Amino acid sequence: MDIKILENIKLSDYTTFKIGGLAKYFVVVKSEEELFATINWANKKDEKIFVLGGGSNLLFSDDGYDGLVIKNEIKGLEIVSENESEVIVRVYSGEIWSKLVYFTIENGLYGLENTFYIPGTVGASPIQNIGAYGTEIKDVFYNLKAVDIKTGEGRFFNLEDCNFSYRDSVFKKELKGKYFILWVEFKLSRSGKLNLNYPDVQRVLEERGIKEPSLRELTEIIREIRDSKLPNPAVLANAGSFFKNPIINPEHFKVLKEKFPDIKSFVDEQGFKIPAGWLIEQCGFKGKTFGPVGIYEKQALIIVNHGGAKQKDVLGLVENIKQEVKNRFDIDLEEEVNVL
Repeated sequence: MDIKILENIKLSDYTTFKIGGLAKYFVVVKSEEELFATINWANKKDEKIFVLGGGSNLLFSDDGYDGLVIKNEIKGLEIVSENESEVIVRVYSGEIWSKLVYFTIENGLYGLENTFYIPGTVGASPIQNIGAYGTEIKDVFYNLKAVDIKTGEGRFFNLEDCNFSYRDSVFKKELKGKYFILWVEFKLSRSGKLNLNYPDVQRVLEERGIKEPSLRELTEIIREIRDSKLPNPAVLANAGSFFKNPIINPEHFKVLKEKFPDIKSFVDEQGFKIPAGWLIEQCGFKGKTFGPVGIYEKQALIIVNHGGAKQKDVLGLVENIKQEVKNRFDIDLEEEVNVL
């Protein structure tokens, strides 16, 4: 099969951060056949492979990528199994995440509604165990098929195989960079109880006097909340939330609560989850500019590229933030964005 391999392509054009050097080789794949042909091509030339989805959670090196970048545009969405109470939906990895969630809303399927408006593609969802407003995709994950980028062999992963945790999975650890996720299946419900526990969601519902929102009403509220807090990357380049919310033990939380009575927190099964944005804001970074980069004025979790920023500019600010948070709260922040 003929595949169109390009050379020296600007990676900054393919990420929402608008940062990154040249990819040695670059290809867009739109089918399984093109994927297998691409893998064979790379292996014959002994080139390493990086799989690129929506480019919304990435910070590429200014030196680019010395290998083959595969832009995943394999799309498709179908119901593969259903009964009176549950539906299993298979979605190919190049589909836009919000398109999937919109499909579930239109068909009255519960489980993904709180993740509406998360940027990126479906293929990234199990890697990152994406989540928002009190839910994670592990809660409705059923199965996935991935392709070994060295051998081209397919492999199925169930929930246990993926080893999901907060913004993490086996694909970010021991299997990092080893598989191309082809499709993901989700088990969704025809009826269910909406998760309305997130404070911002509760606030809007109370303001509007809504006690029992519909699926559509909830997703519209979530879209409005995200729009009010997060910058549109088409207008102001960014990679979304740069840091994970740290989880601390009860003893550490007690010490901080005494010192900072207004500290924000969520009870987590592993301890107390502290909003990283609150920590960064307390250290005085919110809305500040540092050369070509800065912290978004409405949400301290977002590092923005004001134009012409390099990876080193972002990483310099990241280290400064991490050090200040460590000094003040004795908390180590961890990046959520994939830094290459």
